[in-house]
Amino acid sequence: MKTSFTTFIAVFVAVLTMSCNKDNGQHGNTLKEQIAALPKEALSDAELKGLVLMREEEKLAHDVYTALYNKWGMMIFNNISSSEQTHLEAVAALLAKYDLADSASGNGTGVFNDTTLQRLYNQLVSTGNNSLLDALNVGATIEDLDIFDLQNLLDDVDNQDITFVYNNLLKGSRNHIRAFYGQIINNGGTYSAQFITQQQLEEIVNSSKETGAWRKGK
Repeated sequence: MKTSFTTFIAVFVAVLTMSCNKDNGQHGNTLKEQIAALPKEALSDAELKGLVLMREEEKLAHDVYTALYNKWGMMIFNNISSSEQTHLEAVAALLAKYDLADSASGNGTGVFNDTTLQRLYNQLVSTGNNSLLDALNVGATIEDLDIFDLQNLLDDVDNQDITFVYNNLLKGSRNHIRAFYGQIINNGGTYSAQFITQQQLEEIVNSSKETGAWRKGK
């Protein structure tokens, strides 16, 4: 695991102190069928830890965006929160396929079993409640981290179904950071990459939104 939530808290709080539309995923049974149709292969330790990480990160993103939409009423948070729900379902489908426990199952919005995650959620929502621009920066930074983690996780994955899901989560996160970045600029702010490189951020935000249903490959 290349990024820990403890490290994320320290970096993320420091970054925020200094300073979309839904992706078109197929949802529900169709998505589960796509995942089920791919081979069930042996899980490495890295793949197991990665699935747990992504389940928690996707719930964190979903719950933070839900809270920020309730605070500011800006549709970008509602739209991307709905997209994160699709991401949650995709990772949950992988956990179920491999008979892995889902520690996030049954927890309400903003509720986490892990105390580190709970503290992080509270910090992100508190920061996002300060101003709309702070909220948009919270969103961009979450997606920045998601892209960073997914790219790293993909280096250690060879299972076809996990690769399929991660590539599509990555596409969604690129679309999300495009949307948040555009709104930050529209509201008179700026955003610099915190986890991915600045060059990669610029390449993403200066390219077109990626469309299409969940698919194999990048």
